[in-house]
Parts: sequence; C-alpha cells; structure tokens
Amino acid sequence: MNTIDFSDKIIRQQISSRGGGIEIDLTQLGYPGEKMTAYQNYLGGGMLGKVCSGCTIHHKNKFIELSMAKELDEIADQLKRYFFGLTNPEEEFESTTFEQNQKMPISAY
Repeated sequence: MNTIDFSDKIIRQQISSRGGGIEIDLTQLGYPGEKMTAYQNYLGGGMLGKVCSGCTIHHKNKFIELSMAKELDEIADQLKRYFFGLTNPEEEFESTTFEQNQKMPISAY
C-alpha cells in the first residue's frame, strides 16, 4: 500500500503534550461513511502511552474479509505513525521511536 496523505481526510484532531486523538474519514480510501481514529493517553510524569487505533468497520462487522482486515490494519498502522509524528518531539534527549512507543502501556490505570 502506498503512503497515505491524511491531511484531506481529517475530521477532527486534538493534540497536546498529553496525547490526544485524530479521526479520519475512510470514504476516499474505499470505505464510504466509515471512520478511523488514532489516540494516545497521558501516562503521567511526562510520558505518553502507546498509540492505539479504532475503526467503525470492526465494530459493525464481526466477520470481515481477510483482505479487508489486512488493508484496514495497514491504514491503521500508517495513521498511528502519522499521529505519533504529531505528538512526539524530535528533540535529542526526548526523542522516542515509534517502535519504542508501541512497547508502552495504553493507560496508566
């Protein structure tokens, strides 16, 4: 799958040093009326949790085709990486890679 430009698909976005979330419309990617989110929780102590994602398709259809599931997983991965790029500084001593971030817990609770 090619790299996706999410800038024209964003429905809403809230980003801060304490995480936040982004929601996109999947219509242009072949899923009319469907949405996907990526979000990140604040763990405390200046640390952000793992970037997670959600999709309306998974909630509506328990059984989806394997090819569709793989494509949605690829879109979700790209969206999580995109959101990670927005929430994580590239400063020398504060820098965390996406792979390191994905080893963090989702929540501190």
